Amino acid sequence: MKSARTSIIAGIALMAAGVLLLLDLLGILDSAALVWPLIFAAAGAAFLTLFLRSRDNWWAAIPGSVFLGLAAVMTVTQLWPGAAEWGGAVFFLFMGSGFGAVYLRERSNWWALIPCGVMLTLALVVALPQAWGGIPVAVVLFLGLAATFAALSLVPVHPGPSPRDGSHPGSGPLPGPGSYPDRPAALAGQPGAAEPSRMKWPLIPAAVLAVLGLIFALQATALLTASEFFVPVFLVLAGVALLVYAYRHRAGAHPGAQHNVHGA
Repeated sequence: MKSARTSIIAGIALMAAGVLLLLDLLGILDSAALVWPLIFAAAGAAFLTLFLRSRDNWWAAIPGSVFLGLAAVMTVTQLWPGAAEWGGAVFFLFMGSGFGAVYLRERSNWWALIPCGVMLTLALVVALPQAWGGIPVAVVLFLGLAATFAALSLVPVHPGPSPRDGSHPGSGPLPGPGSYPDRPAALAGQPGAAEPSRMKWPLIPAAVLAVLGLIFALQATALLTASEFFVPVFLVLAGVALLVYAYRHRAGAHPGAQHNVHGA
């Protein structure tokens, strides 16, 4: 089986090399310009094969996406020189896809969603027209990062093994439901203990990044003409929030007094 697979791979490689040499002799294509893209593509394909072979090889998606992205960028820029400005966006798309594949292969690798969202956001930033200037770029960057952390808060995270499940050395397996005649089977198994939960901390950077993105968006649409307006407006809003909090706290602390006043 291994010898047949090796023969297939070697045959495809020889056919591709022959086609490239033939195109070079006919003057249709400069095969020397495709040497490095082919090398990077071969390295990426090797890592991709390693990734698909076993679930434990989830890490291979990261270097595989990098090599495939380099091969795609070099091929696009050499075959279509006018599309060179899209090279960065294509590379970031490949890298984001690699981190996304890491999460899809092993759902416990929730951290891979952060670089995945960052790479996809950078792809959007690079693809923006150069005439847009700096403020729209900042809007897309901050809002894209905010969406990344907001999406991370929706991802279910499975808890790790507890010390009672027999996974640590020196502990035996848990008794079955039948070992506790005076306890219901549902309580003995505790099915709700392994239910996934959702993280709350990503909401903090998501909120901060979203506020920054909205500030830049307001400034880009000329609703705020100068940055010196930010501090006075922030102070006014903070004062209003403190007054509302004080009023609600005082009203909640004396419910009986308000009732007596209304009764009189």
